[in-house]
Amino acid sequence: MKFELKTENENYSKSFSKFFVIVFFLTLIIILCDVALKLGIISRNHQIEHNCRLLSIEKSKPQFKKLSRLSNLKSKQQIWEFCREVIK
Repeated sequence: MKFELKTENENYSKSFSKFFVIVFFLTLIIILCDVALKLGIISRNHQIEHNCRLLSIEKSKPQFKKLSRLSNLKSKQQIWEFCREVIK
């Protein structure tokens, strides 16, 4: 007749491994969200710079609308001043 005792070490190792897996995935999610936000900021800045360069070449109403939407500026004068600073 065999008699086996289960020790608590197995339970601790399983709980530690679950804990580390959860921490790893949460860290991964946080890092990916941070990268996504930074890429969004870079993309927005690139769009603003590109549209300002287009506006300096072609002064059309759609360009003003795009820049107004991207920069949250309403008047054409503010957009012109903003673009002068961006293009410098």
